[in-house]
Amino acid sequence: MFQTHYRLERKSLRLVLAIIVVASIGGLIEIAPLFTIDETVETDPQMRVYAPLELAGRNIYIREGCYACHSQMIRTLQDEVERYGPYSLAVESKYDHPMLWGSKRTGPDLARIGDKYSDQWHVMHLANPRGVVPQSIMPRYPWLTTTQLSVEHLGDDLRAMRTVGVPYTDAMIANASADAVAQASPDGDTAGLLKRYGEATQVRAFDGQQQTVTEMDALVAYLQILGKLSDAAKAPQNAKASGR
Repeated sequence: MFQTHYRLERKSLRLVLAIIVVASIGGLIEIAPLFTIDETVETDPQMRVYAPLELAGRNIYIREGCYACHSQMIRTLQDEVERYGPYSLAVESKYDHPMLWGSKRTGPDLARIGDKYSDQWHVMHLANPRGVVPQSIMPRYPWLTTTQLSVEHLGDDLRAMRTVGVPYTDAMIANASADAVAQASPDGDTAGLLKRYGEATQVRAFDGQQQTVTEMDALVAYLQILGKLSDAAKAPQNAKASGR
């Protein structure tokens, strides 16, 4: 084996050709599946986009580095689907930019955390994790409850998402700031929000306070929608494959 390599090194042209051949084989293995991606990746015409408050919460989730300890990718292993639910599908991350898949599990996977716990549980857990889970090593985020959410640039955030393929409409972009406030204000005017994002949009004071919209409202709203943007994972074939 080494003798063959030594002989190739003495002939630069042969070495270059050998590198091209090996690189081409690797490239073919990587690229060929892309030609059938439309046949292998699931679709969900009913999939909804993140509402502005949820998108703001996702930005806070990324800003605070939550993705460094929590993955959002349930693998097809039996113990994973038994613990977390149906395995993750590519379509479920269709509107995630950047996507937050991974295998880092300092904390549990959050791909299907939506509605698993109450809003109050999330608020208490984020403010003081050990007050809820004594053995937790998660940092505290108490300032989220007292920090007012900045909503003035949410329209720009939606516009940026539309640039990379998320189907936000002009009306969604124009009303982004008002819709974020409306989602955390159940006693306010939510008609426009529900018209743009659907009747299933969760509207409530996520942090338990209606006086102001906080970063805690946004982050809890985001956590409560994880795994609920699409019903593709609940399809019969997925449930069968996951052993459920």
